[in-house]
Amino acid sequence: MRAFVITKYKEPLREAEVAEPTVGERDALVQVHAAGLNQLDEKIRLGEFKQILPYKLQLVLGNDVAGTVLSVGEKVKGFKPGDEVYARPNQDRIGTFAERVAIAEEDLALKPESATMEEAGSLPLVALTAWQALVEQGNVRPGQKVLIHAGAGGVGSIAIQLAKHLGATVATTASSSNAGFVRDLGADVVIDYRTQDFEQLLGGYDLVLDSLGGQNLQKSLRILKPGGKAIGIAGPPDPAFARTAGLNPLLRLVITGLSSKIRKQARKLGVSYEFLFMRASGDQLRQISALVDAGVLRPVVGKVFTFGQAPEALQSLAAGGFRGKAVLTVTG
Repeated sequence: MRAFVITKYKEPLREAEVAEPTVGERDALVQVHAAGLNQLDEKIRLGEFKQILPYKLQLVLGNDVAGTVLSVGEKVKGFKPGDEVYARPNQDRIGTFAERVAIAEEDLALKPESATMEEAGSLPLVALTAWQALVEQGNVRPGQKVLIHAGAGGVGSIAIQLAKHLGATVATTASSSNAGFVRDLGADVVIDYRTQDFEQLLGGYDLVLDSLGGQNLQKSLRILKPGGKAIGIAGPPDPAFARTAGLNPLLRLVITGLSSKIRKQARKLGVSYEFLFMRASGDQLRQISALVDAGVLRPVVGKVFTFGQAPEALQSLAAGGFRGKAVLTVTG
């Protein structure tokens, strides 16, 4: 079948003929209709995660999918051929830049009925990231104040809507041209990151969702109230992540060192820092589907590419210039 692969880190995506997926007894074989593009795909291509995600090359890239079930393994109970589904496959089984992909039943969910395939394909990774940051790790409650950086982006555009649904007052950073857009998503306070310094304008926040890292993360710590929390999805990874990922002792030591500075800064301020590397979850996607169909969450597809445009589509992530997510249309 046709797929887009990397055979060496830092080299461009290339089209290849690859073997059909192996479908286990608890898997569903999915015909891919749409595949979202994520910064994670680009980081994997560049080899930035090769220590913690040791993929065997050649690798079919792709972390988001929406499509139709073609067949199911003998122990699959919740899905049948013809079901329209979406998923973020487990990190060990990515490969949605392909005509077909096998996905574990536990990672799969029926797609929102009100969403197109392109909209559903844009959602899994960013919606699960927002859910795990705000609901699981952040425990956001009504009346709290939440800052979400890069509100017009893939994660940000969903996180704003979810935080608002959870009852938070939401601030975000965005360009002036996107101010109206993020307000429409539910942002109460919009900081123009080009002309304004959010650290000078905000304070007393309960939670920050940071997708930028570096100095932006350090400044984010300082706008939190005592006991507040910054959750980073751009890093640096922390010891809790290293333990959960089952990394070897040497890598755990390295990761502890990478995040020691930011964790020390957080402790001095009486706040905390946690790294989030989202995980696959069909159960959470079912809850997300319900919110989409209820009109609470709106997928944001900024650009659609054909399957054959996959290499340039991935390159477009660096250039930006669109809101929400870029999506590959694979079939249908």
